[in-house]
Amino acid sequence: MSSPSIQSALAQMQSLASQAAGQSDKGQQVSTRVGQGGFADELQASIQRINQLQQTANSQAKAFQAGDPSVELNDVMVDMQKASVAFEMGKQVRSRLVTAYKDVMNMQV
Repeated sequence: MSSPSIQSALAQMQSLASQAAGQSDKGQQVSTRVGQGGFADELQASIQRINQLQQTANSQAKAFQAGDPSVELNDVMVDMQKASVAFEMGKQVRSRLVTAYKDVMNMQV
């Protein structure tokens, strides 16, 4: 299931893609707002979610190593994989943002 913020982000991206392709009015202002918060807010929230996943995985691993009977090995492994995948996704997003920034900075005006 997709959350409303993801749907809003997808709609915004589709709108921006059509504007970039020249399918919209030429004088129209491009909005960088996504949902109620801006792009920076969404990026910061994503980084916080990645951090939370990593902290949860670390605390689960420490609890398992300490012998906590309520923590199962499969839960620890799943939490560690979630954190790893989220971190890799964050790195990919960062890499693409840097590439996009460099492309914009190298554009002829």
